[in-house]
Amino acid sequence: MQKYSISIGSAELISVSDGFPRSSPIESFPNTSIDQWQEFPDLLDKNQQITSRYGSVVIRSQEKLILVDTGLQADDGVLLDDMMRKGVDCSQIDVVVFTHLHPDHVGWNLTNDKPNFPNARYLVPKADWSYWTEPTILAKSGYIDSQVIPLDELGIMDLIDPGYLITDELTTISTPGHTPGHISIAIQSQGERGYVLGDVAHSTAQAHYTDWSPVYDVDQDISRRTRHEVLDMLEAESILVSAGHFPDPGFGRFLRGASRRYWQGI
Repeated sequence: MQKYSISIGSAELISVSDGFPRSSPIESFPNTSIDQWQEFPDLLDKNQQITSRYGSVVIRSQEKLILVDTGLQADDGVLLDDMMRKGVDCSQIDVVVFTHLHPDHVGWNLTNDKPNFPNARYLVPKADWSYWTEPTILAKSGYIDSQVIPLDELGIMDLIDPGYLITDELTTISTPGHTPGHISIAIQSQGERGYVLGDVAHSTAQAHYTDWSPVYDVDQDISRRTRHEVLDMLEAESILVSAGHFPDPGFGRFLRGASRRYWQGI
């Protein structure tokens, strides 16, 4: 359990996961080469595939229990089971907050039309809601109809702007590009700082190759600019990070050595 739980001041973070998908690095990052990926042998399996993670994080802060993102709910999804194994009762979640509305971040909102976190308020970035519910986008995104819009219809969803205080220790930060309304979460507690990255970066290789943008980014130019700004800040200030797609459990820091930035997991 210790591996999956860290403290930042009085806030506790518990890493939970919905699964570990494999993919071709060139398909995920089409402007890269396999030669570049060979610089990161720890990221490649014997078939030259990379393993990602559908990661979420539970935060205990000021008597609230907050879940950031809800996985994919594929046939082999395990988020609810993983939460249970790590001592998190779904019925005790007070707040669910989404970094953005991609399918691997909203998948366990409901099962058979019933909320999996029945006592929670669901916080949705307003700019992402506007983007994904635009009729031409919505027509291509059936999961929004099944996993997001019902939250509004049930009266359990709130639209939030950057700068929203989830608690006095947790503040939403605008980090657009991956999606128009993508947010991260800054943590500040008892003089210590942390950061929930969301999908600002998808691979630890982006610590060095920060220009790399995955195919999933809605606007790669904005995403690239955001990634440079955020990773530069996190490195300069040695802030502890929770990164959902990084290797389990996703906690670590961006450091620099031998003239290159790298990810150091903890």
